[in-house]
Amino acid sequence: MTYKFVTSKQRSELMSKIRSNNTKPELLLRRKLWGQGLRFSRKTSKLPGKPDIVLEKYKIAVFIDGEFWHGYRWKQKKKKIKDNRDYWIPKIERNVARDRKNNRQLRRAGWQVIRFWQLQVIKDLPKCIQKIKKSLK
Repeated sequence: MTYKFVTSKQRSELMSKIRSNNTKPELLLRRKLWGQGLRFSRKTSKLPGKPDIVLEKYKIAVFIDGEFWHGYRWKQKKKKIKDNRDYWIPKIERNVARDRKNNRQLRRAGWQVIRFWQLQVIKDLPKCIQKIKKSLK
C-alpha cells in the first residue's frame, strides 16, 4: 500500500500511530499461548533485543517482527522505496543486522530464538503456536 502525503506533518502523524508493543499479532499470540497453559514474560529487557515473549522455563525467546521495519523480502522491497531512501535503507539494514546480532547473542547464551513476521501470526496463528510447542521439547 502506498500513501500519498501532502505534508511531512501528515506523514509524522501516521508514523506516530505505529506501535512497538502490544500490537495485534503480539496480543493474538500471547492470548493463544496463555489459553493453552503456557506461561511467559513480556518484553524482558535483560535479554538482547527485548523479545516480545519469553518462556524462561524453556529458554525460548519469541520475536514478532514488523515486515517493513525488519526487512521482510528486503532485496525486492529495497528497490521499491522511493522517498527518503538515504534514511530508510540504512535504517532498515541496521535493524536487520541488529536482529542477527541479538539472535547470535541469545543462542550463545543457550536460548532458542523463534522469529515470526506479523502477517505470519495473523494469517496462520495455529502454525505459529505449533512451532513454539515443538520447541518446548
